[in-house]
Amino acid sequence: MTFLLILLIILFFLELVLGSVAIPYQEIFRILTGHGSSHDSWIMIIYNFRLPKAVVGLCAGACLAIAGLFMQTLFRNPLAGPDVLGLSAGASLGVAIVVLSAGTAGASSILGNLGFFGSVGIAIAASFGSGLVLLMILAVSKRVQSSMTLLILGLMFGYTANSFISILMHFALAERIQAYTIWSFGSFGGATWDQIQVLVLFAVFGLICSIFLIKHLNVLLLGDQYAESMGLNLIRTRNKIFIITAVLSGVVTAFCGPIGFIGISVPHLCRALFATANHCILIPACILLGACLALTADIIASVPGYSITLPLNAITSLIGAPVVIWIIFSKSRNGMEVSV
Repeated sequence: MTFLLILLIILFFLELVLGSVAIPYQEIFRILTGHGSSHDSWIMIIYNFRLPKAVVGLCAGACLAIAGLFMQTLFRNPLAGPDVLGLSAGASLGVAIVVLSAGTAGASSILGNLGFFGSVGIAIAASFGSGLVLLMILAVSKRVQSSMTLLILGLMFGYTANSFISILMHFALAERIQAYTIWSFGSFGGATWDQIQVLVLFAVFGLICSIFLIKHLNVLLLGDQYAESMGLNLIRTRNKIFIITAVLSGVVTAFCGPIGFIGISVPHLCRALFATANHCILIPACILLGACLALTADIIASVPGYSITLPLNAITSLIGAPVVIWIIFSKSRNGMEVSV
């Protein structure tokens, strides 16, 4: 765990150092400690671009990893995740309803004209959309026994949400459509400090609440009947997991776009790294490794030394897809269905 913490600190600092403009690390230390810099432009780059992006990446990776861990535990399925089961699509629908239906245009960013309370509103809308999809999945899971069927239904819910988004885009202003399309590629660099305050507020709330569910999550791993025999209130526990997962995946999607594969891959990497299913270890490990993976993907996407930026989702897919392939093949090699 100490190694992950050190790695996170290194990656956070690299996020500040690397970019299209080379800034000496001594200057970055001076800027962060309030001693100024020999170049005013370097101060602006650090405080307005690189530091916000690093904070957003840290929060987004941690939130998505915990949301993925919760869903895999709740459904006892290793392929469950915010993007796979349609939660990201539901959150995107919540954002689309707020943004694409607005009557004004001209923002360079999809969130460009939102103040603090507007940012809270869009975070709530995204969390509501994510929660609505998760609620439908929970309702269906009581009747469907096959984990693969449940995954397919989750994909269908996601396609349905995307269909409504397409309809909204058809009637939206051209500027809004362009901004929404760019937002859908995923990015940690589109949020202002006001929006970052909202993201951090929601993230800290969700992550702290997740710590109080550690014992409940460990009991759920042993099955519903055993959990009930231990006195666990399944309905109340599922509702808590449902709310936290919806908030974490929703707020990240609202300010970063639909980020794929972090939620599904990080819990498996943590289980393999620590060889345990104990959530006392997995939750802090997922927070640290999720943040590390998100920062790594963003550093690669920024293409240090060049004035280009790759779509963040393309990088997270290149990192996360091999993990999912490994999960499927490892289960198939053991003659097992893809379920926990």
